[in-house]
Amino acid sequence: MSSKGFVEIADVESLERFISEAGETPAIVFKHSNTCGISARVYREMSQVERPVGIVTVQQARDVSDEIERRFGIQHETPQALVVRGDKVVWSASHYAVKAQAIEEAVNSVSSEQ
Repeated sequence: MSSKGFVEIADVESLERFISEAGETPAIVFKHSNTCGISARVYREMSQVERPVGIVTVQQARDVSDEIERRFGIQHETPQALVVRGDKVVWSASHYAVKAQAIEEAVNSVSSEQ
């Protein structure tokens, strides 16, 4: 998984696959609302991330959003970015706190702990 770009997560199975395919590398999940101006700005910010980003568009994949909230105990917000390693969220931010550089730093920090 070395190419950057968005990977659509449309159902719980694709969420499972995206996280498991990341292996020991943290997976980046972005919860996006296509009706929110802040989310549109954060979408542009997320497109700067230099690794694959799993994107959950909440209007089309509400069950995935609910599963993320249930599984990781993270309150639903959009926009929201999560760095997931295995079955744990190791970093998260929402709204204007979502920055590509902060995500890269979080991933690099978690990756260096191996």
